Amino acid sequence: MKLSGKVALVTGASSGIGRASAIALAKEGADIALNYLTMPESAETAKKEIEALGRKCLLYPVDLVDQAAVETMVADAVHKLGKIDTLVSSAVFSDREMFHVADMKGFHKTIDVSMWGAFHALRACTNQMLKKGNGGNVVIVSSPHAVVPYPSCMAYNMAKAGLDMMAKTAAIELIKHNIRVNIVYPGWTDTPGERKFFAEDTLQKLAPSCPWEGWRNPRKSPGASYSSLIRIPLTSPGVYSPLMGVGCYLGGPSEGQGIFRTQLYIVLISPTC
Repeated sequence: MKLSGKVALVTGASSGIGRASAIALAKEGADIALNYLTMPESAETAKKEIEALGRKCLLYPVDLVDQAAVETMVADAVHKLGKIDTLVSSAVFSDREMFHVADMKGFHKTIDVSMWGAFHALRACTNQMLKKGNGGNVVIVSSPHAVVPYPSCMAYNMAKAGLDMMAKTAAIELIKHNIRVNIVYPGWTDTPGERKFFAEDTLQKLAPSCPWEGWRNPRKSPGASYSSLIRIPLTSPGVYSPLMGVGCYLGGPSEGQGIFRTQLYIVLISPTC
């Protein structure tokens, strides 16, 4: 197993991409610190799945907007699991309304959770990685919303654009410490977040328009042989692709020449769905 002896913190991991990522990392041998705030039952079942794989899993129902709570969570995970080698930042919140009539509570929460929450986790984990001095890996789950101004999504668009610049800056600052930062743009994915905005009949109607046989379902095994789940090593730190093509979801150690040898997903990026 490629991640044997490694520890990963995954945020927003009670559902969707975060949950699938936590389980995928565990399947490769990593122990997991699983952060969530909603869907506690799903977090518990994820914990059971991870432990059934012979891996440790700690649950942290922590609001990432609370920086002090995030610092405490990361310190506790390091104390109990020994370190954090990988951070997968997947937690998100989104309200969608035209900005001039948007409820400002939801508007602010979208930015606070989706951008500031990711920053708090990145900062806390980075400091722990620096203390250990063994490098590390960070995967920031961003979105085509970072570069495409989708209407009714201003707060989410702003948050994801901020995430991209945060990650690119962190990659430059941290490479000298052997901490690699990568961004992934998932395409349209079957998650509770998307089902908040689309009815089932709409989803079924639009999904076939996505290339590669419809939208992705993270509840299926990340190791499944989807045509879109291709394994491609990236050859430079802080890799970022703005192209509406293919992105790489990475969370494992590098081997020689900075090549990342563990890929969790290659996922479709499409501006049309």
